[in-house]
Amino acid sequence: MPTSDATVRSSGIARQMERFLDHLAVERGVAPNTGTAYRRDLGLYLKYLTGRGIGDAADVEETDISEFLSSLRSDEYAPGKRYSDATIARVLAAVRGLHRYLLREGDVKTDPSEPIGTLRIPRALPKALSTEEVEGLLRAVPSDGAASLRDRAMLELLYAAGLRISELTSLDVDDLDLDLKTVRCIGKGSKERVVPIGRAAVEAAGAYLTQARPGFVRARSQPALFLNQRGQRLTRQGCWKLLKRYAERANFTRRISPHTLRHSFATHLLDHGADIRVVQELLGHASVSTTQVYTLTSQEKLRKVYDSAHPRAKRSLARKP
Repeated sequence: MPTSDATVRSSGIARQMERFLDHLAVERGVAPNTGTAYRRDLGLYLKYLTGRGIGDAADVEETDISEFLSSLRSDEYAPGKRYSDATIARVLAAVRGLHRYLLREGDVKTDPSEPIGTLRIPRALPKALSTEEVEGLLRAVPSDGAASLRDRAMLELLYAAGLRISELTSLDVDDLDLDLKTVRCIGKGSKERVVPIGRAAVEAAGAYLTQARPGFVRARSQPALFLNQRGQRLTRQGCWKLLKRYAERANFTRRISPHTLRHSFATHLLDHGADIRVVQELLGHASVSTTQVYTLTSQEKLRKVYDSAHPRAKRSLARKP
């Protein structure tokens, strides 16, 4: 019988997890979003263990972790919800991190996660929009009104600079230089990069700054670039909702996210001959291997064009009888 929420909060394993999360935030300096993901994933693990009467990490065995992962694949643990392989791999990484930390700290004598093999998840190709679809999305934004000017500037910057949604919503007014046509953003690992932007994004951002943003401001000291109706920094959730609205207006049949525009940014640059190392810098990837997934999309497109256009692409050498 599962234990109560109060028992979950006061159990030894819960306190051990809190120490690990504090370690990640204070000593390793992980980004807030990463810390939130760790907390969410370990919360699943905590509820599973306490529901089976396990209150301390020293009592966890390899079979407990294996059965926990299996429960995520079925709807046994969360009725009506089955977690994807990618999510399960991420949860396992958090569980491994916890047990390795507790082993180093002397809380436990063994690491029960060590014998469990790494889950290898096939890397899915990024789903980019076509240039026509990007244009259609931008046309879905009305041409008048303060909110429309803001939303147009947001979408133009997402696509023009390949920003992550967290990077976009973290922008301050001072991060935008319309004279130099650049935007400065802080990416993963608190790494700063400066990305050039094109004329369309410059014009959209300029119109928003001069004609719309002053109407959103409630406090002179507000540094945020994009504001909501209350004069506060626009949240990631708010940006998601806006994008969903315009995708529906553009009659998109598939689900898109702010990251879809980042995928489109990279894919379109590579399609038009940009060097992969340059795209890596623009995206803020620490390793070029992360960027190479976009070349697979471009190669797939090249193959389709080749197969349809080359006269001997599908011709067999076998002689007809």
